[in-house]
Amino acid sequence: MAQITIVGLGPGSWTGLPLGSYQILETQQAAAGAIFLRTERHPVVDDLREKGIVFVALDSFYDEGEDFGQVYQNIANHLFEQAHQNGHIVYAVPGHPGVAEITVQNLRRQASAQNVQIVIGPGHSFLDDLLVKVGVDPTDGLLFLDGTSLFPRQVNPSLHTVIAQVYSRDVASDVKLTLMQQYPDDYPVTVARAIGVEGLERVETMPLYEIDRLDWIDHMTTVYLPATLAEAVINRQLWQFVDIIAALRHPETGCPWDLKQTHQTLRPYVLEEAFEVADAIDRDEPDDIADELGDLLLQIVLHAQVASEEGTFDIYEVIRSASEKMIRRHPHVFATAEAETAEDVVANWADIKAQERADKGEVDEHLLDSVPAALPGILMAHKLQKKAAAVGFDWDDLADVYDKVREEIAELEATDDPAGELGDLLFALVNLARFLKVDPEEALARTNRKFRERFAYIEDALRAQGKTPSESTLVEMDNLWNAAKKQERS
Repeated sequence: MAQITIVGLGPGSWTGLPLGSYQILETQQAAAGAIFLRTERHPVVDDLREKGIVFVALDSFYDEGEDFGQVYQNIANHLFEQAHQNGHIVYAVPGHPGVAEITVQNLRRQASAQNVQIVIGPGHSFLDDLLVKVGVDPTDGLLFLDGTSLFPRQVNPSLHTVIAQVYSRDVASDVKLTLMQQYPDDYPVTVARAIGVEGLERVETMPLYEIDRLDWIDHMTTVYLPATLAEAVINRQLWQFVDIIAALRHPETGCPWDLKQTHQTLRPYVLEEAFEVADAIDRDEPDDIADELGDLLLQIVLHAQVASEEGTFDIYEVIRSASEKMIRRHPHVFATAEAETAEDVVANWADIKAQERADKGEVDEHLLDSVPAALPGILMAHKLQKKAAAVGFDWDDLADVYDKVREEIAELEATDDPAGELGDLLFALVNLARFLKVDPEEALARTNRKFRERFAYIEDALRAQGKTPSESTLVEMDNLWNAAKKQERS
């Protein structure tokens, strides 16, 4: 079986090169064996040349791949080919073979399929020297991430964070933008280059937003962020919010009000907060939308905490269920189904949702059984009508709907049952809204806002006269109402 022996060249200085790595290189050189370096951009490479070590550097692969992932896979493929041709090769990488070396990860993962044995030799990681430099013990909690493939989900500000492979100012810019989703723009960050290499080492602490302005960033650059529990940082984390709600429910030190709550007592607040979100959206106030969404999230996490204490589910089960549902109901995004229009998406969604219910044994006896009974009246009427219309139970055209509205008005005028006939009229008006492609809830909300604003105008105008509405006549208020309408049109 072919073999690849992988050794580390240490963090940069000749004294940091492990003796075992050098002995393996010497032995391979003496046997006229093939030696490959991932890159010759490393301080000890000139020393190796002086000592007669002959090698092939693979830097040219960096110019051929579309991205780093492709570069590292191309290097691994090349090394497998060379191992089969030579029987045994030595592959040398900066630092330690097991730290921040994607090519090594690829080689180890794919070795069995390639019928190649991988042997990991000595190494000395720059991480050791960096942690000593910044005074951090990794047992305090350490995240070690790759700057070329950094995602917000990986970041946890409560842990010390080291981001390696910040090769260039472009990579540093990407790292900065990702971190600024979790940290303040001016969060103190340490940028280190060539740690432990005399004459090349450079360490500088600066605000996060400045790290891509450094003109000395190169292939030996690393970024370090100290751990923090500052509220301005960790209060952006979902786990912190979950912990806060858990603290409110702590049986000994929690809040008396929160401790009394159940799913049933919290039910009204879910509805109230959802309507307040809708109101903020209608008012098109981004800050208010964010604030109200936070209040709604509070209800969700609080319900999950109650359930967690009961042993039925927790917030992570809620997230898992929602994630799986979104993936399942969007096969045109996450699988092979196609949906070119919004209508196609809605049709797929309905089919998948129906199959989910069938899989659970939830077979509706009647078509309208799937419309939740707890919906507000106007919204429920709208959904009932859409369901019925989908199977052909609908008016032929808009004129028929207007006729129905007039019929219901006449019946209301002549009835001894105003509640029942008024309900019929409202139902007909919702049908009219559907034919006009108007959201009835939104239309009524708009009118409610308009009424609120006009009546406030009346109050302000009367207050300027030293009067209140109760001290005014209907004629006075009606005139001011018309003035408010006129002002809206101007």
